[in-house]
Amino acid sequence: MTTQELVAQIRTKKSFLVVGLDTDLEKIPSHLLKEEDPIFAFNKAIIDATHDLCVGYKPNIAFYEAYGITGWKSLEKTINYLNEHYPEQFTIADAKRGDIGNTSTRYAKAFFESLNFDSVTIAPYMGRDSVEPFLAFEDKHTIVLALTSNQGAFDFQTQLIDGSELYKKVLETSKTYTNSDRLMYVVGATKAEYLTDIRAIIPDAFLLVPGVGAQGGSLEEVCTYGMTKDVGLLVNSSRGIIYKSQDEDFAEASRDAAKAMQQAMQRILEDRS
Repeated sequence: MTTQELVAQIRTKKSFLVVGLDTDLEKIPSHLLKEEDPIFAFNKAIIDATHDLCVGYKPNIAFYEAYGITGWKSLEKTINYLNEHYPEQFTIADAKRGDIGNTSTRYAKAFFESLNFDSVTIAPYMGRDSVEPFLAFEDKHTIVLALTSNQGAFDFQTQLIDGSELYKKVLETSKTYTNSDRLMYVVGATKAEYLTDIRAIIPDAFLLVPGVGAQGGSLEEVCTYGMTKDVGLLVNSSRGIIYKSQDEDFAEASRDAAKAMQQAMQRILEDRS
């Protein structure tokens, strides 16, 4: 998916919502455990109920790796289902990979070619030669961790180095990478007060923003300081949508939660039009 196609979807659906598929067998409705593949059954129901309200889905790979080969098969079925039935959806492999040279190329092939995701999250700590192999894939997007929403982000990301916070150096340096136009960035919603400085460095790049909802981030603040003329935001919600009910109405409850977020986004987009 190209950036232009993503922007078109946002405009059409009046939404920049991404639904996180952090599927945990200990949290899904118990009646689904009778299914042959409970994870895929849950994901399919959530996708079918919410696809018209969001522009993307983000499986966190850890929730699939935890179940070994059966989890990977569930992930593969999920992405295949999305690509076949809802190809307009922007798919994000939340894998947080990052290694040097040919290892990064193999990670990229795994998610971009084998599983056919549109994008993957990357930890940039190892630098240029760990990120550029992902950027070599045309019409794919590499989402670099910049300023995350967890408390531990302050351990490193905001530390001063030669008078500038580390996350700013990540942003500035990444702009020099080959095919840097394919970069997006993770910025946590709980760090909305940093968005003005972030936009001064990367004024047009898309930001993947977790932390709205269950983690306490404000959608309004994120949009006030982070929105661009092409919106430039993908706001993720996982637990706040997919676990709204433990009963047989779980998909309907998830749709209601997604609808509430979509309507809030629509109001913001209309106010800024």
